[in-house]
Amino acid sequence: MVESAGGGPGDGTAEVLDRPLSDGVRRRVVAIVSECFGKLTVAELPAQLRQYARFAPNRRAKFAGNAMAAALETDTLFRQRIGEKFRAAQPELAGALEAGSVPAAVDPLDVAAAAYVLRPAGWVKLVTAAGEEAQRADAERADEESRAELERLRAELERAREHTRTETERLRGELESAKRDLESLNRKLRSAQSDVRRGEAALRKAQGEMDAVRAEAGTRVSAAESESRRLKARLGEAEAALEATRKAAREGRSVEDMRVRLLLDTLLEATQGLRRELALPPVSVRPAETVDAVEPGRMTPKDIATRALSEHDPAILDQLLALPQAHLVVDGYNVTKTGYPQMPLEKQRLRLLGQLSALAAQTGAEVTCVFDGAELAAPVLLAPPRGVRVLFSKPGVTADELIRQLVRAEPPGRPVIVASTDREVADGVARAGARPVASAVLLKRLS
Repeated sequence: MVESAGGGPGDGTAEVLDRPLSDGVRRRVVAIVSECFGKLTVAELPAQLRQYARFAPNRRAKFAGNAMAAALETDTLFRQRIGEKFRAAQPELAGALEAGSVPAAVDPLDVAAAAYVLRPAGWVKLVTAAGEEAQRADAERADEESRAELERLRAELERAREHTRTETERLRGELESAKRDLESLNRKLRSAQSDVRRGEAALRKAQGEMDAVRAEAGTRVSAAESESRRLKARLGEAEAALEATRKAAREGRSVEDMRVRLLLDTLLEATQGLRRELALPPVSVRPAETVDAVEPGRMTPKDIATRALSEHDPAILDQLLALPQAHLVVDGYNVTKTGYPQMPLEKQRLRLLGQLSALAAQTGAEVTCVFDGAELAAPVLLAPPRGVRVLFSKPGVTADELIRQLVRAEPPGRPVIVASTDREVADGVARAGARPVASAVLLKRLS
């Protein structure tokens, strides 16, 4: 901050400060201006400072410090007004400065700040001296702080040396212990290396034995593959022979079926004549109705279980159902699980019974559908369709056994056809005089 000349020779306005204010002096000057700022009217303030008129002194010094310092340097009238307010606030300090006597008890920074604002004669020397005094004080404080820091560092160095000695002793002890542990580990390592060498020798021996076993196994596998190829060739020959035998058997059955059909036609005409001669009434009770079973709507929760078996080759179903008084017995779940196993059991039953009803209407044959009923969780409420008798086996009795009972209940000579893929069922009913038919054949006919 440099003051331009403009006053008379009797005051200090012509004096010029040849160096910037020190930070301490500048802060005291801003504090004086901030305190006196509020005692001026808005009209007495420079235009650039009027916006800070309502600020508190501390807030004004914080936000308008630079602006107030600049105005104090460049605006002589503003400085004189601030000087008047300061002179009124501190008349003793202002009078002493104007008289040329500096109070010894006042802080040099306050003296320099007051001299800068009032500009008495010799104010530049006061400001310069205050700055030098502040620098000396700062230097002394720095020297004191340096000495205190040096003492602190010396104490820390001594503590560090003591700590280093203690740590050195501790590390020496740990080093001795580590050396002893290392010796022990070296002994264990040598023992482990010896064990490893023995293990490697045993491993080489085992590998040799394994190679021998592999060679022997390879020889046996080659022999087994040769035998397998020979057996496969013989199996192919046997399958070809079996197919030829089946073909011959089918041709033989065709001739036999023709003879049986001729015999049945003869018997049919004879029985029709006999019925007319004897005037026999129609049969009101069927043999299947004498078999002890559970009918729909009268079952217990343990009456039904599911059953599904495999599929066999087809036979001629239409010819068999065309025989007089033909009775078709269907292994229900065996047929449904062969044709549409992905459906729920209830929908399987409904679909099969609907198809059997249509088949009974087309052929006029008696149709009985049998379902397993051993592990039913709840009773089945089912209205049997027209022309189809629906039976569930009792607890402890399978559908296979119920089918065999139905076949045994029929009189010898009546054509009974059993639709099931179960080999055991087919063989049993065949021995009882019925004709087994694969489930796939029935499904194809129903479709």
